[in-house]
Amino acid sequence: MADTILRTDKLCKNFGGLIATNNVSLEFERGEIHAIIGPNGAGKTTFINLLSGDLLANDGRILFNGRDITRLPPNRISQLGIGRSYQKTNIFQEFTCFDNCWIAAQSRLESSMRFFRSAQKLRSVRERTERALVLCGLGQRCDTLASAMSYGEQRQLEIGMMLATEPELLLLDEPLAGMGSEESLQVIELLQRLAEEHTLILIEHDMDAVFSIADRLTVMVNGQVLETGTIAQIRGSQAVQEAYLGVDEEVV
Repeated sequence: MADTILRTDKLCKNFGGLIATNNVSLEFERGEIHAIIGPNGAGKTTFINLLSGDLLANDGRILFNGRDITRLPPNRISQLGIGRSYQKTNIFQEFTCFDNCWIAAQSRLESSMRFFRSAQKLRSVRERTERALVLCGLGQRCDTLASAMSYGEQRQLEIGMMLATEPELLLLDEPLAGMGSEESLQVIELLQRLAEEHTLILIEHDMDAVFSIADRLTVMVNGQVLETGTIAQIRGSQAVQEAYLGVDEEVV
């Protein structure tokens, strides 16, 4: 039987009269890369924001490892094992790679607000920091200022900060946005490596990348789930073709 790590049950979010997510019920299996695709305004980022605690649902439930996390704040959700990256790079430009990951690593401690005092003395924080930098491919860039790095490397660093919190589940919101082809390939390879030990929920508009790495896809349109399935099932879906991927027209 499949091992469900996260499940949503009729999840809804409204902004006044705008329904951003409407009765979204999905299951995410442990160890898979599950991509969420759809046109702009489909509700994808709102859905991820609900999972991470950045937004509170108006209705419905979110279960992580069987625990109801629907009303928990983002810091508590992070401590339970859910990491999050954002569409726009969210790092400390004036800090080194090591310092950025250090701040993320110590956020798992009860003394997390004592940034560079008692927490710095703890070996476990340093070990998590160093391990995260290696995992994200920046093990040799510990002393490099974030501001001196390329955009692609900054995205890697953001993923490293997420890894420093030792999450089971990674929420990745357009990790390839704004990248050139070479940088995109590097991040795709990074995501494939991370998938060996983590579950990934991925929002991405690069369909070539999605089809190359995803195990399952969910298509959202107008805040609702249109269809969920394997890559082959989604490629062959007439409803998806009409709503999002497009239908080839016959040449007259």
